[in-house]
Amino acid sequence: MPAFRVSRRIEIDAGHRIMTHGSKCRNLHGHRYVIEAECEARQLHADGEQTDMVVDFGFLKEEMMRLIDAPCDHGFIAASADDELLSLFAPQGRDADPWLAEIRGKVAASGAALTVETRMLTKLYVVPFQPTAECLAKHWYGLLAEPVKSRSDGCARLVSLRVWETPNCMAEYAPG
Repeated sequence: MPAFRVSRRIEIDAGHRIMTHGSKCRNLHGHRYVIEAECEARQLHADGEQTDMVVDFGFLKEEMMRLIDAPCDHGFIAASADDELLSLFAPQGRDADPWLAEIRGKVAASGAALTVETRMLTKLYVVPFQPTAECLAKHWYGLLAEPVKSRSDGCARLVSLRVWETPNCMAEYAPG
């Protein structure tokens, strides 16, 4: 069936590590992530501010900046199970166990936790999975899907979300 597709890209810089990786990705490192959201509609909007559009590019950018850039850009993305790493971020002079418990509670309740209450006041985004490109693609897809549907009055849907860790390495999540 014919469809229209549009995509929007943003770029963020963030650190992470894959604690179970058998090679160099176990080390602390960072990426210039490129994130691309692809939306689809069977027909274009017939009227209103989105006339002849799948979804407004400006809106898509705003949502990607709010849901992905704001919590993750120039921060560190960590797995909630990575005790060694998270203990490095624990605020100085504070017992790490209650701090970790509070963060893990937020992750359990909301699917992620953002804090700057860290040892160096560094932005820390904690997720319930290894922060691989694959899992980040699925996570960010989950955050963006409903706003796209809502903003387009149900006309458009988020088809996929792609995450490049490097110019040569990309992961995509598309629920089908």
